[in-house]
Amino acid sequence: MKRMIKALVFDAYGTLYDVHSVKEACDSLFPEKGEAISAEWRKKQLEYFFQRQMMGRYRPFDEVTRDALRYACKAEGAKLTKENEDMLMEAYLALELFEEVRDVLGKLSDKQRVVFSNGSENMIGPLVNGPDIAGDIDMVISADEIKQYKPAAAAYAHALDRLGIERDEVLFMSSNSWDIMGAASFGFHTAWINRGGAQPETLDIQPDRAYTDLNGILEWM
Repeated sequence: MKRMIKALVFDAYGTLYDVHSVKEACDSLFPEKGEAISAEWRKKQLEYFFQRQMMGRYRPFDEVTRDALRYACKAEGAKLTKENEDMLMEAYLALELFEEVRDVLGKLSDKQRVVFSNGSENMIGPLVNGPDIAGDIDMVISADEIKQYKPAAAAYAHALDRLGIERDEVLFMSSNSWDIMGAASFGFHTAWINRGGAQPETLDIQPDRAYTDLNGILEWM
């Protein structure tokens, strides 16, 4: 199996980047509400793109994220001005990497290293093309290119087309169990990066491996 893997494909949000690193920016604007706003923001972001995918009413990830932020602030009783909204959206373009990411990516240079995200280019680009890991990523693929969010099969098919290899030559990694199930269902090898110690899903689709962080995937090399 190790010899078969040609591309290492990483989800971005929650896998490489800590989406809750925005809580400090939230807290600076809304003291003592940062953690709650951050949690509700991410929760509603997921709900909104799932709903739009199911309804066939696609909108780019930046718009979904902005709508989710507005909801989260209302839910937490935080008055969101346009200036503050723009400031928090900017914070989402500077999410923090999880601490092991740079080291792990640096050890994988003999494979194609790819980021495959639901994030639109104007959101994922500033993260991946910044100084932190730009030299360690060979390709960025956005679901926005075909207007189909993961975990739709069409999104993974698009990624495979961009990669130009066979599906069993891909190892896909995500911290999101729904993303892992989508990728596994499509036929990718999968490694669930279960950073939060979540309960494994009980559906009939399971990852090949589960790890607490990205260090675990080095056993595939």
